[in-house]
Amino acid sequence: MTSTPGGPRRRDGAGDAEADHDRLRRFAAIWSRAVHPMAATAMSLDAFESYLLPLAHRLSEALHTEPFDTADAYEVGAALVNAQCDEPEALPAILGIIDAYLAPYSPPDPAMSDEDVRARCARLQHALAAGFVRELRERERDERKAVSRAALTARMEAEKALHASEAKFQAVFEGAVIGVGIAGLDGEVLVVNEAMARMFGGASFFRPGRNVTEFVHPDDAPGVHEMYRELVMGERDHFRIEKPHYRDDGSVLWTNLTVTLLRDSGGAPQYQLALAEDITEHRLLRERLRYEATHDELTGLPNRTLFLEHLDQVLAAAADAQRFGVCYLDLDGFKAVNDSLGHVAGDRMLRAVAERLQGCVTSPHELIARVGGDEFLALVTGPAAQADGTSMARRMLAALADPVQVEGRELRVRASIGVVDGRAGELSRAEVLRSADITMYRAKAAGGNRYELADADESARVIARHSLSNGLPSALENGEFFIEYQPLVRLTDGTVRGAEALVRWLHPVHGVLGPDQFIPLAEDTGLIVPLGRWVLEQAARQARAWQDAERDAERLRVNVNLSPCQLSHPTLVSDTVAVLKNAGLCPSALCLEVTENDLIGADEDALRPLRQLADLGVDIALDDFGTGYSNLSYLRRLPVSTLKLDRSFTRGMQRAPADPVDVKIVEGIVSLAHTLDLAVTVEGVETAVQAEHLRTLGCDTAQGWYYARPGPPERLHTLALADAS
Repeated sequence: MTSTPGGPRRRDGAGDAEADHDRLRRFAAIWSRAVHPMAATAMSLDAFESYLLPLAHRLSEALHTEPFDTADAYEVGAALVNAQCDEPEALPAILGIIDAYLAPYSPPDPAMSDEDVRARCARLQHALAAGFVRELRERERDERKAVSRAALTARMEAEKALHASEAKFQAVFEGAVIGVGIAGLDGEVLVVNEAMARMFGGASFFRPGRNVTEFVHPDDAPGVHEMYRELVMGERDHFRIEKPHYRDDGSVLWTNLTVTLLRDSGGAPQYQLALAEDITEHRLLRERLRYEATHDELTGLPNRTLFLEHLDQVLAAAADAQRFGVCYLDLDGFKAVNDSLGHVAGDRMLRAVAERLQGCVTSPHELIARVGGDEFLALVTGPAAQADGTSMARRMLAALADPVQVEGRELRVRASIGVVDGRAGELSRAEVLRSADITMYRAKAAGGNRYELADADESARVIARHSLSNGLPSALENGEFFIEYQPLVRLTDGTVRGAEALVRWLHPVHGVLGPDQFIPLAEDTGLIVPLGRWVLEQAARQARAWQDAERDAERLRVNVNLSPCQLSHPTLVSDTVAVLKNAGLCPSALCLEVTENDLIGADEDALRPLRQLADLGVDIALDDFGTGYSNLSYLRRLPVSTLKLDRSFTRGMQRAPADPVDVKIVEGIVSLAHTLDLAVTVEGVETAVQAEHLRTLGCDTAQGWYYARPGPPERLHTLALADAS
């Protein structure tokens, strides 16, 4: 690694220590925000950051101390486990942050090469992982011992309670008003009380030789016979079920039945005791209430509750062949029917639609439900569920093709359907419904009255976009954004002319996100204006700090990107002036970058704010030049001072010999720009050969990975000068 003249200088005393501490504090902030969501710690984010700060100091000191020793990293790993950072996914996140950020944010050591720093950083990661795993194993061993002691105590208490409960059951049998009966282990009924006999229609039901194994019914709960076998074998002490029984007259008795195993004084199984409560009337009432609770009152179709029960059963099925398909149907334009004809007509239309959709059910493996105002869900199961789901969607659209007669009018019915298919165990209920909903809206966006098949990648993009959009408003308040700076290098002498400010989002779940992942969302939600102002404020203060630190050097410039929303915002000029004034920064030290496409076709009103800023001395750069209009004549009327040439024009120069077409294009653009008194900056420079070509062609400044990747402000003058292609 080399450093250009005018690079960072070592300072002695309290100022140097304070700067080192500030860098490590920022490192601890990045570390804490990446790890805190994965940790089970009860500490708040701020408290967790404070906990990590001394650990960051220990790692930083270990990185640069001679002789090199990894003992501190081993202890840091143990300390992280003690802070409840013991989830499986926490360790990779911990090591990833150390690998990416420890060296850049640690106090610089000019005597140590990049290779030494990387090698030491890797050894520190290994030692930290070893301490982490050792501490985790010791904690698990202690917990297993504690669980064993608790289990032994609980077993002794349970055995005492069991013997006490047997005496209580005997007392219940003697004076109970509910049905009580005793049978032998072979199932022969020995005695029943009067309540039990009356419940079954009379004592004659329990004639001599009657055996409980005869009391079977088709609606018996699954597994009841296995529970009974376990009880008489002494493998369980009791079970409780709702059980139906046939009486001698053919009617059905429903009982709340509890069967308990009675043991002798030595603990050996001896009898079985049955307690029965007649719940026949309650059962009928409950079934009636359940029907009302699981069916739609307007259409009589199953409702959301019943549909979700069936879907949950399908998703929990263990059979590998169990596939399913879900169709999510929403009527197109149904609100217009309610608004124009009234809700009574709308209800009649819904009943007619429901009747037609129910007619699409052709097997017991299919279910149609009404789950909302004009929303219906269909579920199909079986090995051919994918094909059946598509077939169901076609049948549903065909069933709705003919107009519906409502109050003497013929109403056309259009519907959009999203189809999702899958296999049991692959998707959760929420994922299935969310994917179906997203797919249904894709069908609407495509014109409606059609069906679309779910696309996992598209659904994932919509979900991720929604998640990030929801998190944006609080991200700025919570300080989750930070800025990295990429140097702008003067090609004639290789010195740093300034830097471009690039905003990053340290997302609590997804980690560090680049601007291409959230800036479009910020523009859609309107957050780009306050976020852009925050970036401008931070960049201006940083530019002023660079100038204060290097008073004898040429004034450094900071470049900040402007979005279309910021360009059209009425307070752009006043906000920029206020930011410059508060930071004490000269306007000429600020360059605002505007993409070429944003200025294509702009009228004079749209250009006025940029002219006002240019008149104040702020540089205006035309970013991504050459990707838009490609008509150079319009440059004369734009208030720009710099062209930022798009990297697509210079890729052919990365290796010798250079592409002659690219050379001619760049040569022509540079000549025209200099004729118009415009500077030329080139993005995406990745090799020394490319940089030399651009210098020879007369380009003024350049940026790219050949010089430096974006990083913290302290590394502004640290240039790699190494091929990155």
